[in-house]
Amino acid sequence: MSILNQKTLAKPIEFEGVTLHKGKHAKMRVLPSIPNSGIVFKRTDLKKNNTINATFQNVSDANLCTTITNEYGVSVSTIEHLMAALYGMNVDNATIEIDQDELPIKDGSSKCFVEEIKKTGLKISDTPIKIIKIQNKINYQDGKKTISIEPSKTTLEIDFEIKFNNSRIGTQRNKINVFETDLEDIYNSRTFCLFEDVEKLKEMNFAKGGSLENAVVVKGNEVLNKSGLRNDKEFVNHKILDCMGDLYLSGYKIIGKITCSQGGHKLTNEMLRKVFSKNENFSIFELKEKNIPHSFINKTALKSIA
Repeated sequence: MSILNQKTLAKPIEFEGVTLHKGKHAKMRVLPSIPNSGIVFKRTDLKKNNTINATFQNVSDANLCTTITNEYGVSVSTIEHLMAALYGMNVDNATIEIDQDELPIKDGSSKCFVEEIKKTGLKISDTPIKIIKIQNKINYQDGKKTISIEPSKTTLEIDFEIKFNNSRIGTQRNKINVFETDLEDIYNSRTFCLFEDVEKLKEMNFAKGGSLENAVVVKGNEVLNKSGLRNDKEFVNHKILDCMGDLYLSGYKIIGKITCSQGGHKLTNEMLRKVFSKNENFSIFELKEKNIPHSFINKTALKSIA
């Protein structure tokens, strides 16, 4: 049985807590699933038409968080942190049961999701994983915000830059290799906002459940959270985390190089839509040891069971 075969959770894991934007209490279960089923959300508070496939085509809103909606208008939002954990931890198939229309925010990062996945472990199937390989360079721009994806040989690189008109955040940039970099700092990086934007967000019906327990708040040159930052690049690292989660809505792991400046959920989703609008932009293939370089096997597959 190959370590490059599709994986799911060894057993169910449960989470609960406040939701970031609506401020409700949500209970969630992440369940093992069969090969080739992908990531599927199920609203347990509804009795029918309650499943939503986690795909970029189903993204209905990307303002401050990622929301997916099925053909019946049933939605679930703020999925990006869990999706990033599933992506980085090599969970190919899972069903997520949720009793609200928004996931619990926990501490504002992917830390708790990753820790529980590690504790639970993975079950390896006998079905090979599938990979999306980017064939052509694709660019997308929205004003000063830019994102591009181009071919890469055996990896997924994310080169991300943020620019804030705030002396504490300022301009930050980080570059990671999703399949080779130690992603601990990425997983642990929390969502953040400026103090002066908090009331504006609440007036717009966002961040009703936000607090210093689940977000980094910056006022002038000061981080208001008593514990400070978790790493020197926590701001840009959280944007990379979001990017990872949104990329997983492609359905499979991606081999390519992403460069983004001042982007977010919307930009990543628009880029994916552009990539998949033409068949010549990508190829999808089953990943087997005989058709992939040993460097990829050693750094990706072995890491997934470490």
